[in-house]
Amino acid sequence: MRILMIASWLVLVCFSAANCLFAEDPSPQPAIKTVRDFGAVGDGAADDTAAIQWAVDAQIGEVRFPRGIYRISRPIVIELDKLGPTSLLGGGTARIIMAGPGPALKLIGTHGGTADPGSVKPNVWQRQRMPIIDGLEIIGAHQDAVGIEAVGTMQLIITRVNIREALHGIHLTKRNRNVIISNSHLYKNRGVGLYLDDVNLHQINVTGCHISYNTGGGIVVRAGGVRNLQVSGCDLEANIVNVLIDSDGSPGGTAEVAITGCTLQHSGGPNSANVRFIGAGGDGQRAWGHLTIANNVVSDVETNIDIQKARDVSIVGNTVWTGYKYNLRVCDSSNVVVGPNVMGRNPRYRDEKTANDGVLFRNCADCTLSGLHINGVRRAPAGLVLEDCRRMNVTGCTILDCDTVGVLLKNVSDSRLSDCLIRNDREDAAAWVPLRVSGGRDNMIDTQLLSDIPQLTPGRR
Repeated sequence: MRILMIASWLVLVCFSAANCLFAEDPSPQPAIKTVRDFGAVGDGAADDTAAIQWAVDAQIGEVRFPRGIYRISRPIVIELDKLGPTSLLGGGTARIIMAGPGPALKLIGTHGGTADPGSVKPNVWQRQRMPIIDGLEIIGAHQDAVGIEAVGTMQLIITRVNIREALHGIHLTKRNRNVIISNSHLYKNRGVGLYLDDVNLHQINVTGCHISYNTGGGIVVRAGGVRNLQVSGCDLEANIVNVLIDSDGSPGGTAEVAITGCTLQHSGGPNSANVRFIGAGGDGQRAWGHLTIANNVVSDVETNIDIQKARDVSIVGNTVWTGYKYNLRVCDSSNVVVGPNVMGRNPRYRDEKTANDGVLFRNCADCTLSGLHINGVRRAPAGLVLEDCRRMNVTGCTILDCDTVGVLLKNVSDSRLSDCLIRNDREDAAAWVPLRVSGGRDNMIDTQLLSDIPQLTPGRR
């Protein structure tokens, strides 16, 4: 009996201690303040600029926006080193209308180092790291309104935002490090959806975003020095150029880029492209690359994939169709590897009279094409054109049912074409030539399966 009583007492003591340990703190907890507590009205009519700026400057850390429409007339400036760690949170129910010029939200940090932890000053870790903008909708109501601008930040996170009808959606300038942009809509802006504008930026991940109908481009990188740009699982549509990376004239350039698992489609206007990469350095020559384009769905623009003045590029595993001029154009580039990709023509898309779907390499060197499938090129000199190229290795490709010529080698030297299937079995095929070689020298052409007699320049091999 005594043992049972002792055991019961121990159970009671342990149960009481556990309750005390996990019980809520009986002391009163401060209520979470919102911008309404600082005077914001949120009715879409009142000017809430001063109230929201007051909430930010109060250093409450989490600046929350309850459901409502918050009209502002000048930028809300978040000076991180002055304020300490700061986030702006909307929960998906708050809308900001930017009725004045400039960014609705401008984040300013002082980080001048790299992504190396040793270069990050103590005040950046203590007061500036990882600012977050989450769950807000921003609408531009002024011709020069911008959604979000950031400069000098470290570990910025922008997630679950909807920015539309502004000049630019997200504008990154001067210098930033370790940026994450995810699960957001950048939609129908007059300029660029995501604009990396002459910015020194390493490590930026863009994931799960819908970036569409932006007149100046979907994701645009110009000048600056950008490294480690990862674009994955995004839908980019109808942006004239869905992804434009232009280093031309920039000593810093952009390199180390991966575009994977995305849908890139639509627009089709003059000079439109799904991915356009210009790798020219400060001297205008091919310089930048380390670009991977893999496992994307790519369609219906003037040039689906456009590589210029670049080096060290890999293109593999993509489904590409309805390039009104080109499915793939590579010019003035070297060390480009094109592996298995489907570049075809599907009759369900009714592009018989509008899309050429050509594949062109011009003034290139040291490139490899292997396992590439090209089908149904129309109104082009050939299904695959290599012009003014050197040291090209084309093996194991399939080139089918193209107008006029399967493969055209024009002024190509020191190159190999081997083990390809080149045929045209269309009932309406006329004057078909599987392989035409014009000019060039010192090429090896071997072991093709052709549906007709090739045309070779006399005396050339």
